[in-house]
Amino acid sequence: MPGQKTYVVEHLDPECGPWSTLEYLAIAMECTDARARFCLSSAPRGLHLPESLRICKGLDIEYRGVEDVYRHPRNRVCLLDPAAKEELSPKDGDDFDVFVFGGILDRTSELRKKGFTGRRLGPIQMTTDTAVRVTRTVIHQQTPLNAVPYVDYPEIRIDEHESTEMPFRYVKDAQGKPVMPEGMIDLIKKDSEKGFGDLF
Repeated sequence: MPGQKTYVVEHLDPECGPWSTLEYLAIAMECTDARARFCLSSAPRGLHLPESLRICKGLDIEYRGVEDVYRHPRNRVCLLDPAAKEELSPKDGDDFDVFVFGGILDRTSELRKKGFTGRRLGPIQMTTDTAVRVTRTVIHQQTPLNAVPYVDYPEIRIDEHESTEMPFRYVKDAQGKPVMPEGMIDLIKKDSEKGFGDLF
């Protein structure tokens, strides 16, 4: 696995909601610990970031799209694409230096048409931070995709009478619980009555 790896999330939204903020903070921290680079690309010039992200160590902002940043050599860039025919594997760490994720306003299909090589992360949708976490586990730790411990559609207890099922796949920790960014469960509980669309 030669060289430093870069994890890129395309962020086209002029705002950064509380959900994305917590995800980006987690990705930045984990990438820093792994000696990897984390970047938001295609950021609007007027992007408003909360203070926690403005002072965050390990987060780079790029206003150009990945097709411009990594014009040459494009063959070292891997697009995480649910429509790809091949799943991500540890050997991809030798072939790719940059791993791109479509983000909330998903650009995956557009980037696919631009010729980026795609890899799948399995059949179940993941949150952005989970997708980066799984990719980093496969590439940095050389763990096969099917050997990563998962929990699908976990139930989050809101109070003693109410719970909500998360519509995603997560990495499972040693206690069998989903790995989520710090503060995410509190955010879900706080805004459970609004619906997930308001959290991003």
